[in-house]
Amino acid sequence: MVRLPACIALALVAFASPLSAQAPPAPPPAAPAGAEPPPLEVDIVGGISAPMPIAIPVMPTPASASTPAGETAALGRQVAEIVAADLKSSGLFNPSGPGGLPPVAFPQVAAPDFAIWSGTGAQALVQGFVQANGDGKLTVGCYLYDTAAKSELTRQGFVVAPALWRRAAHKCADMVYARLTGEGPYFDSRVVYVSETGPKSRRIKRLAIMDQDGASHRFLTNGQAIVLTPRFAPNQQTIVYMSYVGDKPRAYVYDIGSGRQRLLVSQPYMTFAPRFSPDGRWVIFSMSVNGNTDIYRVAAAGGEPQRLTNAPGIDTGGSYSPDGRRIVFESDRGGSQQLYLMDADGANQHRISFGAGTYATPVWSPRGDLIAFTRIGGGGFRIGIIAPDGGGEKILTEAWQDEGPSWSPNGRVIMFFRTAQGSGRADLWSVDLTGVNERRIPTPLDGSDPAWSPLLP
Repeated sequence: MVRLPACIALALVAFASPLSAQAPPAPPPAAPAGAEPPPLEVDIVGGISAPMPIAIPVMPTPASASTPAGETAALGRQVAEIVAADLKSSGLFNPSGPGGLPPVAFPQVAAPDFAIWSGTGAQALVQGFVQANGDGKLTVGCYLYDTAAKSELTRQGFVVAPALWRRAAHKCADMVYARLTGEGPYFDSRVVYVSETGPKSRRIKRLAIMDQDGASHRFLTNGQAIVLTPRFAPNQQTIVYMSYVGDKPRAYVYDIGSGRQRLLVSQPYMTFAPRFSPDGRWVIFSMSVNGNTDIYRVAAAGGEPQRLTNAPGIDTGGSYSPDGRRIVFESDRGGSQQLYLMDADGANQHRISFGAGTYATPVWSPRGDLIAFTRIGGGGFRIGIIAPDGGGEKILTEAWQDEGPSWSPNGRVIMFFRTAQGSGRADLWSVDLTGVNERRIPTPLDGSDPAWSPLLP
């Protein structure tokens, strides 16, 4: 049994669900009565002291076949590598394989030799297969086993076009993660961010999009105008962001499919910090009019903006609660930059941050239980979390300049950007809610202002 110290631990029981595309091989027999060890459990809230050992061998193919994505035999190794990398990145698992593990014959996928895998020290086993279908698609099967109990925990199959084989691998990792933690998945998701290059005084900033692990990277804008703060729509088909087109800072809406962009509002003022409502019907943003900056909302399709705040100073950085009923934002109305809450219509505005320093870039967790923020003070910028009632504040990072948090779809991990002292160069990083599992996200160039998408449909 693995116990990562803290308070949420969910026991697993054997369960099998059929593959979605074909009848899978029969599941293995259950362990003899009275011989079952305690169930696996993973605690994901406290500090990570002993990640679960998990074996992930190469996934075989019933018959090697050529596909637009490559040979199915080669894809079986690549899928296993992605599953292992995803699980390792969570900090909760210590994968072995696929290299160095015994090969698995196709009939063994659903009938493992548990003696072999128990001997590796693995407490869990992920097996699967990659098969080319007659219609040109691929089936990727994914099975999860408890090696001590000699039992199947769950299985799932994914039928995808060859170009989407990486998504099948992420979905397999999501299945394993969700089953072993009891938490929601997050690997099959994307990130939009600002890709940066050039000297500190003349940075070129372009919108870019990629998978959450840095793969499938592509640029969305050409860098002729600076871009900032991109944010996904709930349907992930559009992005709102700020751009300096014609040296005028304005909020824009970008259609990912067509590449077309349009102004969010037609008013001739500086507009910035846009973000969609959870239902995609509204966009909140800040607009500076006659020296005062307030938060407004406008229908996503366009229309007349509605003013939500009316206080002296700067109100900005709005983020909706998951139910769309409240908005967290930052304001310096009290003399320093702090976090405030209000109802979605602008009523009941009140301050919730009272710690040392100033607070910025608040964003509500998809779970609704926490708000992430940037705290500025003590010579640095830190990523922190706080409850909506202002309690339970916790700082998660300790670097020189960390800012711009964005939540994973399951609300367990926060992505942000870290600027190196002196050079002005920024990179994307992530940290989990323990503050322990911190890692750099690979990007081709420097990166800032990340926004994590919901799970892909």
